[in-house]
Amino acid sequence: MKTLLEYLKPFLPRMSYGFIIKVSATLAELFLPYILTHILENVIKRQSVKLIVYWGILMIICSATACILNIVANRMAATVSRDYSLKVRHILFEKTLHLSAAQTDKFTVASLESRITNDTYNIHHFVTVMQRMGVRSPIMLIGGVIITLIMDSYLSLVMIATIPIIFTCIYLISRKGIPLYSKVQKSIDNMVRVVREDTQGIRVIKALSKEEYEHNRFNKVNTTLIKDEMSAGIVMGSVHPVMNLFMNMGIVAVIAISAARVTDNLSSPETVIAFIQYFTQISMSLMVLSRVFTMASKSIASAKRIEEVLLCEEELPVFSFHEYKPNYNGNVIEFSKVNFSYNGKKEDLSDINFSLKQGQTLGIIGATGSGKSTLVKLLLRFYDVSSGAIYINGEDIRTIEKNKLYSYFGTVMQNDFLYNDTINENIRFGRDISDKDIKFAAKIAQADSFINNFADKYEHILSQKGTNISGGQKQRLLIARAIAKKTKFLIFDDSSSALDYKTDLILRQAINENFKDTIVINIAQRVSTVKNCSLILVLDEGKIIAKGRHDELLATCKEYKEISDSQMGGAIID
Repeated sequence: MKTLLEYLKPFLPRMSYGFIIKVSATLAELFLPYILTHILENVIKRQSVKLIVYWGILMIICSATACILNIVANRMAATVSRDYSLKVRHILFEKTLHLSAAQTDKFTVASLESRITNDTYNIHHFVTVMQRMGVRSPIMLIGGVIITLIMDSYLSLVMIATIPIIFTCIYLISRKGIPLYSKVQKSIDNMVRVVREDTQGIRVIKALSKEEYEHNRFNKVNTTLIKDEMSAGIVMGSVHPVMNLFMNMGIVAVIAISAARVTDNLSSPETVIAFIQYFTQISMSLMVLSRVFTMASKSIASAKRIEEVLLCEEELPVFSFHEYKPNYNGNVIEFSKVNFSYNGKKEDLSDINFSLKQGQTLGIIGATGSGKSTLVKLLLRFYDVSSGAIYINGEDIRTIEKNKLYSYFGTVMQNDFLYNDTINENIRFGRDISDKDIKFAAKIAQADSFINNFADKYEHILSQKGTNISGGQKQRLLIARAIAKKTKFLIFDDSSSALDYKTDLILRQAINENFKDTIVINIAQRVSTVKNCSLILVLDEGKIIAKGRHDELLATCKEYKEISDSQMGGAIID
């Protein structure tokens, strides 16, 4: 909770002001039973209508004051909670964006979504309740105890004797609640994961008639969540019955003793009436405090999950030249003895060595799972190599500032995305790119023709993930996004798989003509996509089994020739 409390410090002045208002409202409420006792004991005996009206008006003023001040304080509490949760959510989202790929894999996307939404809501709700009930209830409790001690200390001690027992029960139950709510949050993560997977794959599910199967899969995680919530609910729900038991026992004891004291003229009926009212207020305060403890258990569990993300150390720091020395040898991109493993056990890439000079193009081809995309992820420094080094212009990429490194690349990934906005903004992607450059990129990507077929052209709104356009149109927009910024390097990771051969050929020719000085890296399943590259790598099980130009590989690499023959029957169409 320490980290989240640090973020709360800027709001303390506003919270203090709200605290003062809430205290004033609570004190006004506390005076009501005291005034009533005074009326019953002193004012009625005088049989003065004016005094009764006067004290009655005073009770109305106290009630109205308490009402108005409570409304003001509650509005202030809601504003503070809103602004605080906004800040926490913003910081958490920003931190999530800066997590390394390995850290994201560890948390899982579903869990990160749950932390940004559900966990921050729990924090927001708790901060609101603490300002509203967490201030009022203790004051009502302590104030009520003090006034009852003044009115009748004997009866008050009977009531006070039950309070430590109640708080001990609440504390013991709450301690068990925190791990149970942590388990609930993990179950929510699993449910979010399944919902996320099903919404993304809804078309495949329908096409394969697997609605019932996915419903059962969702039902399984939903049932687990319900069971975990029930376990937490049963434990935390026992707070109220236990507290009511002891409070009712206290009330019975107070009534029994007060009856004897009134009979012996040691107390008055008016005092007993006021006393019971205060006892009711104290009971309600304890009820509210038990709710606060329940919410605190949820909030602490959520705070721990949020802090797990916020306190993640930078996994891919920028190092100095002293730690990773430059290797200036004229190569623009160089992989030197690169090895990499995702889990630290099995090598996913082994002994990767190649280099590229200015204006050269690289093709990477191989079976599924051979390590093609992993190689690109290392170049982008989504992960760090296990051993070896990757150089750009002679500098180890571990010594290059991340923003500078990423600015070198225009990239189309395998599972890239489009969002719910105009085509124009999907290509621009928040960067400083003119409309002229956007249209130029769209023409090269062979997207301009279908864009102009829309009535609103570049202002046409795409649905989330671009579901209102075809797969080929989507890929062309993603390619336009990659080339619009005119970066030093272009990476196309299986980015033309949905294009027909003719469009793919025209697109590659347009890129070659307009980006002659740009290093282009093509990851593909098609030989036709990589055949004209300056260097082609053939990967198999994370190793380069052959490299060279197309003609060389046809003559020297059996695997490459088999791929070529299976696709084109040995003939490659230019």
